[in-house]
Amino acid sequence: MVRLCDLLTHQEEPAPLKSISVTLSICEFVAGVSATLNYENEGKVPLEAFFPMDGDSAVYSIKAMVDGKKIMAELQEKMKAHTNYENAISQGHQAFLLEEDMSSRDVFYCNVGNLHPGSKVAVTLKYVQELPLEADGALRYVLPAILNPRYRLSGWPEDSCLNMKTPVVPLEDLPYTLSLVATISSQHGIERIQSDCPLSPIEYQEDDKTSAQVSLADGCRFHGDAELLIYYSEVHTPSVAVEMGTPETKPDCLMGGPSATVSFYPNIPEAQPPNTCGEFVFLMDRSGSMQGPMSKQDKSQLRIEAAKETLILLLKSLSIGCYFNVYGFGTPYEAFFLNSVNYSQYTMEEALRRVKLMRADLEGTEILTPLQAIYRGPLIPGDPLLVQSKKSNIKYLDQWLSAVI
Repeated sequence: MVRLCDLLTHQEEPAPLKSISVTLSICEFVAGVSATLNYENEGKVPLEAFFPMDGDSAVYSIKAMVDGKKIMAELQEKMKAHTNYENAISQGHQAFLLEEDMSSRDVFYCNVGNLHPGSKVAVTLKYVQELPLEADGALRYVLPAILNPRYRLSGWPEDSCLNMKTPVVPLEDLPYTLSLVATISSQHGIERIQSDCPLSPIEYQEDDKTSAQVSLADGCRFHGDAELLIYYSEVHTPSVAVEMGTPETKPDCLMGGPSATVSFYPNIPEAQPPNTCGEFVFLMDRSGSMQGPMSKQDKSQLRIEAAKETLILLLKSLSIGCYFNVYGFGTPYEAFFLNSVNYSQYTMEEALRRVKLMRADLEGTEILTPLQAIYRGPLIPGDPLLVQSKKSNIKYLDQWLSAVI
């Protein structure tokens, strides 16, 4: 089995990543993620590695430990950050740059610059994201394994990370390992946790199951996206999560004060399907003009035959339990049944037999008389009446209906 390895050097070779350690904290509908990537340059020359990252999140921290030295990242204007990064790399210093890809707004990539031979570095990214809900009420968290292929649009920059060819690595030769520990809390209790990867036994921190911890089982192979499905006992009950803030931040910093997140996932019942029953009355034009061809082309189908085919299709599309009738009109008019009948296998077959016998033999085109008979007849309680006319001059039907009403 093979899989894609999307951690690359500028030579499009697998980067010297040794391990990925992910700590996941889920509170109600929000996930806080801390991902640490451990690199080691086993080569003889400095190198610069980078990797794409799922951008459906808000990154708020990046730091690195290089041979025991701690480096904290800061937010800078894009061009200034690029300039500072390139200057540091050109001078042989270690530097890191996390940025949004210019061709895709949902992809980030991180440059890890100048890993000297034998150097070890741990890059830690922290971000938060809102978890989507599945149709069955489960919260879904996904740790992407690869950057999925994208279509390249005309005008894309050549240096976009989406243009890189991702190498294929056999599963047994993956150059790194993965560990993931998730702590989940909900005021209303955690019913169960599922994953497509093997998990360790769930450890509930409280008797009421409002807090739980789970991790990937030892020896788990990162052969695809790691997915967690979390089911809360009362997912539709509103809840509030409060963060007290960080006191040591600057006075005007948003993160310094407390903040609250309200989770509201109402249980809105599905709309009831519309009533498929009703009374359907079909009007078939059987005047002499219906004996003519549909067009001036040779062997063109007769109008009456085309109308019969349409009527047969409509009759076969009705729902069991509705009522129907068919009127043929010219100068006089004829009805299949005295009143509309319940739609069943027997009445449908009887109507189809009569449709096949229809001819364009009722002379003129007098549609008003049958319409008056239909609308003056008894209505069936609870079943709305729908009249459908199959004739050549259908554009005048609305006017005739208005005259009848």
